[in-house]
Amino acid sequence: MESRRSSPLSAGPSRRDFFTSTASGLGSVALASMLRDDGLMAASVDKLGSHFAPKAKRCIYLFMEGGPSQMDLFDPKPKLNELDGQPMPDSLLEGVKFAFTQKESARLLGSPRTFQKYGQCGMDMSDLLPHLSTCADDIALVRSMHCEQFNHLPGQLLMLSGSPLRGWPTLGSWLNYGLGSESRDLPGYVVLTTLGRGLPGGAASWSSGFLPSSYGGSLFRNHGSPVLNLENPPGISREMQQRSLEAVNSLNSQRLDRTLHPEIASRIKNYELAFRMQAAAPDLLDLSGESKSTLEAYGVDRSESDASDKNGFQGSYARNCLLARRMVERGVRFVTLFLSTWDHHSNLNSGLVTNTKISDQPVAALLKDLKERGLLDETLVVWGGEFGRTPLGENRSGFKTVTGRDHHPYSFSLWMAGGGIKGGQTIGKTDEIGWGVEEDPIHVHDLHATILHLFGFDHEELTYRFQGRDFRLTDVHGKVVKKLLA
Repeated sequence: MESRRSSPLSAGPSRRDFFTSTASGLGSVALASMLRDDGLMAASVDKLGSHFAPKAKRCIYLFMEGGPSQMDLFDPKPKLNELDGQPMPDSLLEGVKFAFTQKESARLLGSPRTFQKYGQCGMDMSDLLPHLSTCADDIALVRSMHCEQFNHLPGQLLMLSGSPLRGWPTLGSWLNYGLGSESRDLPGYVVLTTLGRGLPGGAASWSSGFLPSSYGGSLFRNHGSPVLNLENPPGISREMQQRSLEAVNSLNSQRLDRTLHPEIASRIKNYELAFRMQAAAPDLLDLSGESKSTLEAYGVDRSESDASDKNGFQGSYARNCLLARRMVERGVRFVTLFLSTWDHHSNLNSGLVTNTKISDQPVAALLKDLKERGLLDETLVVWGGEFGRTPLGENRSGFKTVTGRDHHPYSFSLWMAGGGIKGGQTIGKTDEIGWGVEEDPIHVHDLHATILHLFGFDHEELTYRFQGRDFRLTDVHGKVVKKLLA
């Protein structure tokens, strides 16, 4: 395996030259950096550089697993409400695949939600988003997202990695590969979850794929020890651990000298990072230094006062949003927060009420907090799922009561803020019932190309050679959406 970047990323010694000249000393170099500053600080952090001046330095991806219903949140459809209960036109059903909906019984389903225009920009949002609507002028709302994947696993992998298949690097891994980490003591890519069900892709949702494993996401917990098995076992002192790591790194560096395999270098790097995280990670999770007003703004303690939140999801997601801000403050390059699930095949209205109650307040608080601290200009925030929902009601097994919506990849909504995004605008338009895109279609590959552009990369030039081919996040597709850029 060999990486390749165009100028200026390709400047300097080749990978083989680097490993040949330094492999025998990597173990001692890693250990020396561990021991520096009482063994807690590395001397430097890898930074490879971008193709041009970036607008964004870090990203928080608020991933709404399951597929939120766009016409109940961001894309009002009066005509759909007018046609509620009527059959779907046959012309629109030709060649269309559904996950569960039966074509012969498909009926249009209007939205019970009320919409208003918010901010100076007059952005439409539903009554389910009273907090986010106060941030309308900072948001770029995209109503014309589309893709081809109508099932969760391939849809989520496509949105997160640019491919519907397992084994590809995720967006956060590509950015870590291209830019390195700004943090000395924390991973460059961190994942936090609030899950009502497991993620279909599991760890593939934050995998480094064929990139070296040091670029992959690290799954954190938001209470107790952030990473399992991070602490020393009882009876093992830091001095004993340092001696053990010295021996392990010596063996790893010897193997690296023989094989020149980048995964061995990643292993050395990961051991070093884990050692430093023992001190940095617990401090990250300690919210005692946050003001009462900040904790209340995010709603960290909401679960304790809301008897309906039996699983504690309100407090969990609020805490994750606050931790995301603390992470980007400390130089973490990419943070993904998963909230599951928005997969409302039934009980659509009550499910949306629950999920927006969990997420609306802390997401708005995160945007405002980043802005007040001067972080939003260089922090890209992305909100969205793998697809949207149909304008049809889902009618399983002949049930007369239609309360849900099926998967819909042909048009859905997503929003972005900060990090070089032009806020206060709505991009794209769907047809009168929300079935397809009429103006400014934006594919997932276009979204990825735009995100890489914001971080200073030409998406066609950020590549990695694997098994004889140069791979990239956007594969052979994608174009930058210039309307999104500030």
